[in-house]
Amino acid sequence: MPTIEPLPQGSTIGVLGGGQLGRMLALAAARLGMKTHIFCPDPESPAFDVTPRKTVAAYSDEAALEAFAAAVDVVTYEFENVPAATAAFLAARKPLFPDARALAISQNRLEEKGFISGLGIPVAAYRPVDSVAALETAIADLGLPAVLKTTRLGYDGKGQRTLHAAGEAADAFAALAPKPLVLEAFVPFDREISVVTARGRDGSVRAFEPAENVHRDHILYTSTVPAAIRPALAEAAVAAANAIAEALGYVGVLGVEFFVAGETLLVNEIAPRVHNSGHWTEAVCVTDQFEQHIRAICGWPLGDPTRLAPVVMENLIGDEIPTIPARLASGDRPQLYGKREARPGRKMGHLNHVGRHDPAA
Repeated sequence: MPTIEPLPQGSTIGVLGGGQLGRMLALAAARLGMKTHIFCPDPESPAFDVTPRKTVAAYSDEAALEAFAAAVDVVTYEFENVPAATAAFLAARKPLFPDARALAISQNRLEEKGFISGLGIPVAAYRPVDSVAALETAIADLGLPAVLKTTRLGYDGKGQRTLHAAGEAADAFAALAPKPLVLEAFVPFDREISVVTARGRDGSVRAFEPAENVHRDHILYTSTVPAAIRPALAEAAVAAANAIAEALGYVGVLGVEFFVAGETLLVNEIAPRVHNSGHWTEAVCVTDQFEQHIRAICGWPLGDPTRLAPVVMENLIGDEIPTIPARLASGDRPQLYGKREARPGRKMGHLNHVGRHDPAA
């Protein structure tokens, strides 16, 4: 392993993005004696509440980026749609983790699927689609139902349409942008799981165990740990996530989502950042995902991901926040994001129900 000189206490971590993930990264960094500087164009960013250093500017503002780079020791990001030009500009000036290659692969579903399948890790069958004719050919190849998705800028169910009949092809193609698109075979899965893993600057890898995820309206609703899967399948999921991190030469925390169909694992997508399905680690792990990410990008030894209790993480969506004081149980650990406006489908916080096994309990 190469020798890595760790960043000392008091160093400044630059974070691109000021949402809840940036907020929680800043809180974790503070526990380690680090400072954070948040760069985000939204002046109402919730991460600004927990750091005194902030830049409100467009990601294309090179003067602001230059000043930001000069003020920090390392740069990371809390969302994967950071413009490629922004990442390249900053990487030329300060260490950027995860690096621009990991960002580029994760930003394009076609590149992502090709990269993962090239490692021998199964993904759902897919076809690139750049025209209605290509979509019709892809439907003939893959069958229906199938899921048509944008290759870029999709999240939480945005940028996708499920096709049930060939006659829906033209309307679906017209409705989704940007082009090109990708058609994925529908996977009749038994459950969805995810693995959050971390790779340090020294090449060490430590993974959290798989979480079992339930979605409502395409948004993560609960993550339950331990997942109701066989140990061998859990080990295979962790091995796949670690193989992806190794192949990318990754530094930081990486989220990998899987479909479980019988005894088969299929990677759905990867996220080069701390992950919603890893929020449970805050309440029940020796080292949570946010601290692990800070450790990794700063060149510190990775922490112990061991889970100490069962847990169900529940996302709080829209206008659920006012109900929290009345519904908190003694084993619940809340994390509210401080967002000023509650909108339908907007993630406002989460609850970790420590000691619970059943997401419906």
